[in-house]
Amino acid sequence: MDKTGLKLSIGLTPAEPLWKLAPTRDEEGGPVSDLLMIIPKLKTKPEQYIKDTLANIEFALKQFGNDILFANVDMKLNTLWVSFKAIPGVYGDIVSTLKTNVPEAVIVGDSHSRLHKD
Repeated sequence: MDKTGLKLSIGLTPAEPLWKLAPTRDEEGGPVSDLLMIIPKLKTKPEQYIKDTLANIEFALKQFGNDILFANVDMKLNTLWVSFKAIPGVYGDIVSTLKTNVPEAVIVGDSHSRLHKD
């Protein structure tokens, strides 16, 4: 991930599809893993809430330094896509850190919350 931080862009033209943007290999040609999270109703929230959420996402991802290769928040779909180096154990660490900083975020494909209701 760029050391200057995540960049938010708002354009009037359609966004590039993720398959054109997200990396498939890291700098050394190694494999890349991805995760997708939904942040329910993010686009309907007040502007300050959205800015705070984006800042929390950035804070969470910066903790992983250069292991994060790409991050994209799609406001139209209320989703967060993260591509990262395929390092054993880092997937769970990233998800855990994101959930701590953005509790409303839900990992796509997570059945744990539905299977283990308190």
